[in-house]
Amino acid sequence: MTLACALPGHSPASFPDPEFDPAADADAAHAEIVLAGGCFWCTEAVYRQLDGVIEVVSGYSGGSAETANYEAVCTNTTGHAEAIRIAYDPHRISLGQILKVFFSVAHDPTQLNRQGGDIGTQYRSAVFFADQAQRELAERYIGQLDAAGLFDAPIVTALEPLAAFYPAEAHHQDYAALNPEQPFIRAAAQPKVAKLRHAFPDKVRPQ
Repeated sequence: MTLACALPGHSPASFPDPEFDPAADADAAHAEIVLAGGCFWCTEAVYRQLDGVIEVVSGYSGGSAETANYEAVCTNTTGHAEAIRIAYDPHRISLGQILKVFFSVAHDPTQLNRQGGDIGTQYRSAVFFADQAQRELAERYIGQLDAAGLFDAPIVTALEPLAAFYPAEAHHQDYAALNPEQPFIRAAAQPKVAKLRHAFPDKVRPQ
């Protein structure tokens, strides 16, 4: 990881709620989404703060099982992105709200195949959709944000079908919380967590 990780310049408060955000089925107690937005240490740190999120796992998506390891992914030749799998209670937080945090706090969706100084397709912005409902929600929200003109450049987030998600090595899990003094965590992950807590205090789980 390098010591740079871009944050969107616009206030998260200016981001609208998704106009299209269907309610969960009454009997659905668990849902998942896989997102990629640069360094998974950063995105995982953000989503572990959200009320309604059950579990966040850092890992790899977009390539094969044979190359789903950190050393290989860092070569920028595997097709994998550093990603997180978010398990959540859809009656406490909707997928639309998870995506709102993704675009407003967790990363800069206008940077193509990079986040700040982290450069390569493994740091691309992507929503790995498991079904057409997830794809439609993400596609429509991206269109809504582009129409609102919240960014100075187009959103480049890729919508990719989820073939598989491979959990990363154990030492990458909950990295930000376990290594608060690590320079990259202090420079990149902690400001994002602070931004979330300031912008969306109602979305943060009780301490």
